[in-house]
Amino acid sequence: MPARLFIILLVGLFLFTACRNSSKKNSNFVFPDADSVPVSEAEKLSDEAIDDIARNMSSPVEIANLLQRMKVPFSAGLLATSIDASRLSTSFDKSLKLGILGADLGYLNMYEKTGSSVDVLSSIKKLADGVNVGQFFDFETLKRLSRSRSDLDSLLLISQDSYNKIDKYLRDKGRGQLSALMITGVWIEGQYLATQMIKQHPDTLLRNRVGEQKIILNDLLMLLAPYCNVNQQFSSLCQDMQDLKLKYRDIKITFTVGDPVTVEKDGALVVKQTEESRVEMTDEQLALIIVTTNNIRNKLISNN
Repeated sequence: MPARLFIILLVGLFLFTACRNSSKKNSNFVFPDADSVPVSEAEKLSDEAIDDIARNMSSPVEIANLLQRMKVPFSAGLLATSIDASRLSTSFDKSLKLGILGADLGYLNMYEKTGSSVDVLSSIKKLADGVNVGQFFDFETLKRLSRSRSDLDSLLLISQDSYNKIDKYLRDKGRGQLSALMITGVWIEGQYLATQMIKQHPDTLLRNRVGEQKIILNDLLMLLAPYCNVNQQFSSLCQDMQDLKLKYRDIKITFTVGDPVTVEKDGALVVKQTEESRVEMTDEQLALIIVTTNNIRNKLISNN
């Protein structure tokens, strides 16, 4: 899989490895406690800054491997099955659900539930067509690969390329708010899946990954901030995300530079700097994050 990813919306669960790709951190860096993001700063975000935010949501394949090591079973009950693409009328709902269903489709594919993924693909096609980006999906190929179960890598790469093109197209056409909604949708669904799993399968590494979402949540708020007063739907979403951020407020994340390691990249050996993170999060704080995430996600998928 390539190192630079926009967001593999069709791969599955999220994993934000905070010790990677961020210029915000250095030795013994402690993430600051910010309760809000100034709109003026959010409006200054460049394409490069948005790409950097996307890169900081690293490959969901990593968390899928983690869950498999933990022997976490697949749970169909976690999927957003209440979403009816044919009933959605606004571009806001279609874009947000496009991200949510993309995460669900990836969850299905990573557990090789490819038969069920065809139905989700059909919903994604309706939503993509609804916001005039359906031309970036080769749905027939995606369906064929989903049914065959034989070429997961190709399925992931084609899906990734489709969403990369959608993001660029929306931003080039001055529709960046829809791209921000897709990113938010995939993040909230990934956050939901992870927090639901941690209730049944508590694990220190998974717990830390949930805690580290404090950082990417701040980035998401920067993406959303310019649009929070566009309409009532955006205002409500921004308020919900701010509420979740408040639950993260007292969680402490410390980064420490580790020893460099030598890895192979494109046939050559390169030196890569490593970092380690330490998350200080109580059981009570985690419980509030789980409940708040659950409430936000279920609110979003019930608003059809």
